Amino acid sequence: MLVRHSNRLLRRLFWCSAFIIFYSNNTSFALQNTPPKKIASVILKEKTENPDTRSLGVIETLFNDARQGIAQSPFASGWKGFSQLELAHTYSQPDHFSKARLRTQLTHDGQLNRYIKWRASARFDYDAIHDLSNFYPHAVRKDQRQEIFLRENFVDISAGNFDFRIGRQHIIWGEMVGLFFADVVSAKDMREWVLPSFDIIRIPQWAVRAEYSKNDFHVDLVWIPFASFDEIGKPGAEFFPFSLPVSASFLNEDRSGRNPANSNYGLRLSRLIKGWDVSTFYYHSLDASPTFYRISALAEPLVFQARHDQIDQAGGTMTKDLGLVVLKGELVYTDGRKFNALNQIQHGLVKQNTLDYALGLDFNLPTDIRLNLQFFQRVFFSHDRDIIPDKRESGGSILLSGELRKNLEAQALLIHSLNHSDLMFRQRITWKLEKNWHIAFGADIFDGRSRGLFGRFDNNDRVYTELRLSF
Repeated sequence: MLVRHSNRLLRRLFWCSAFIIFYSNNTSFALQNTPPKKIASVILKEKTENPDTRSLGVIETLFNDARQGIAQSPFASGWKGFSQLELAHTYSQPDHFSKARLRTQLTHDGQLNRYIKWRASARFDYDAIHDLSNFYPHAVRKDQRQEIFLRENFVDISAGNFDFRIGRQHIIWGEMVGLFFADVVSAKDMREWVLPSFDIIRIPQWAVRAEYSKNDFHVDLVWIPFASFDEIGKPGAEFFPFSLPVSASFLNEDRSGRNPANSNYGLRLSRLIKGWDVSTFYYHSLDASPTFYRISALAEPLVFQARHDQIDQAGGTMTKDLGLVVLKGELVYTDGRKFNALNQIQHGLVKQNTLDYALGLDFNLPTDIRLNLQFFQRVFFSHDRDIIPDKRESGGSILLSGELRKNLEAQALLIHSLNHSDLMFRQRITWKLEKNWHIAFGADIFDGRSRGLFGRFDNNDRVYTELRLSF
């Protein structure tokens, strides 16, 4: 059986590798054999896709015919993407290989004219570890073996100060280091928790988005008729989010509320005021993060089901460049979210309104070294003693990154609870082999109590390597 799985793996890796090599070679050939005038037209096309350089005037007209002449070139028609091989070994007991994944993503950008543009994008993931090993339960292997993802697929329409985007898209209202706070619209793939890069974690939403910009003022209006939810995996997976210290079984996740009658919608206003980039927002949604309902009777063995409740969120962000340091902050008030309680009455849930906020300082030190410091806190209003978190859960983080030598970069991130001995420590070294190639080596370490934010993953300490081709 192992031989059969190995042969299947080799065939898949062969065809994926062949595709990457063929594509990258053809892209290079197309560029090397394109006359200078046509290359110039490609550069102009890239500029027209940047809102800051839409007016090209005479130059655009001059090269318009040349641009049309290379529409069939993979380079000129807007193809881009990456292929990435990821290997991981979990060394905590029980010791095992936990990942052998190949990710390949293709994105194509195009435009009908200067007012209408579009994007089509998809990603294929295949994790060979679930063919080579029976370490994980069958449901986990089936869920994480292979997937085809629709990434961003949308049409952009520009009309003066108004811009409209219709389709599957990323809507990012906030971004801090290491964790998510004001990024309330994005659904997330949490099957590796927050370990992958955020562009891998984020799941686009099917949305209609209208934006208005004038001078330093910006309005962002969002309607999501069919919401995307977080991908949390199956019970038995390494980062399955259920954290109560009890033995339980689980029904399939309930996503029946995902329809236009339960649409998500939100409004964000932002403005630049004397160097302060500030925003405020309101967002109503089916919570992308599931709540685990106990559906069994009190005298019966515990059975839970993940469901998605309606919540309301309001908050804001701010950024200020102070010269040697950049100050960032995010704040989110959430109404309607429920939390699991140790007392199993009322479906084992307690409704708690919360306030999450984070403050960060980003220092640019000599020799291109970056230092980021953050403080964050979640406050529970009308705190119920039966829930696991404290009334105020505080934490801090330190990120240090920089270039050790030419083409060799190092990064270390420590996130630590200030309430408990609970932490995540991440280290990574990246070597840029060539212009489009890099290889990385790293380790992810968790420590803390079994019910802590990080300590619940204490048995998931791992080392990993990553080889990536961008094109």
